Amino acid sequence: MENLLTDLNAFLSDLNVFYRKLQNYHWNVKGKYFFVVHAKLEEYYEEVNEQIDEMAEHILALGGQPLGTLQDYLNTTKITEAKNEKIEYVRVFEELIQDYSKLLQDAIQIKKDADAIEEHKTSTFMDDIIGSYSKNIWMLKQSME
Repeated sequence: MENLLTDLNAFLSDLNVFYRKLQNYHWNVKGKYFFVVHAKLEEYYEEVNEQIDEMAEHILALGGQPLGTLQDYLNTTKITEAKNEKIEYVRVFEELIQDYSKLLQDAIQIKKDADAIEEHKTSTFMDDIIGSYSKNIWMLKQSME
């Protein structure tokens, strides 16, 4: 269970940094598709914000202690922060596909690890995240064609 809690906290860190990245892009995206992309990014960061809360509460329910400081997140994350600069939507989408793919891979691994120790709540929780991120990746790729 300890390894699972460590992995869940790493995922929590990634979600927190990803949330900030989404918000940064929301503020800084530019170009002719600004209105559509700006709104979609808000939808994404609101979804991630809910997942952050759910993840922290899930860790607590398992008897763990969720990471809670920005320093903890930055020390643990695999997600790269966005720069404070204007950015075209194509670059945003490329970054989001990359980040959602990292998160998806980690969610799949957490699900496998949870299944191995018969931790069904975590496995089910990851199912929802896997479905959401798979759809987001597909939609982002479709919008770039």
